[in-house]
Amino acid sequence: MAKTVVIFHSGYGHTERLANIVAEGAEAELIAIDQDGNINEEAWQKLDEADAIIFGSPTYMGGPSWQFKKFADASSKAWFTRKWQDKVFGGFTNSASLNGDKQVTLIALQTLASQHGGLWVSLGLPPANSKAAQRTDVNNLGGSVGLLVQTPADASVDEMLSGDLETAKLYGQRVASIAAKLA
Repeated sequence: MAKTVVIFHSGYGHTERLANIVAEGAEAELIAIDQDGNINEEAWQKLDEADAIIFGSPTYMGGPSWQFKKFADASSKAWFTRKWQDKVFGGFTNSASLNGDKQVTLIALQTLASQHGGLWVSLGLPPANSKAAQRTDVNNLGGSVGLLVQTPADASVDEMLSGDLETAKLYGQRVASIAAKLA
């Protein structure tokens, strides 16, 4: 079994809920980036030892949160020594708007993984894009690069949609399954 780590920043709790569900699907360990954009040395070591790393960040103003970006910039120490070379990577994001430029955040996460020499795992699920589709369906936003989730700005963490949460669990399973095949 591959060792998977989910590292995330969450501003209001929605991304944290997603991280928990992705981690459940992947049977992964969670690392939270704090509100100052930091993680401790033990967390860096866990990332270095992981077979797979799944990034999570809310989308704010068309990109990852500054806290996640600070973590990404700090990962240059691992980049310099190629500690994350050939690891399996995935990523997820949440925003209040249906679009919210979430794709830009996923591409930033994918680029970070690629800079580390990693192998990116796509969502791998067909979109729910028929007239009969509902927001409670799996992949109801039609993502492909990674996990896209939408939560209205005035919705609590408990009001997140079941389709998004099921998609999160399936994505965690997919990343861990691919990492296990390559381990």
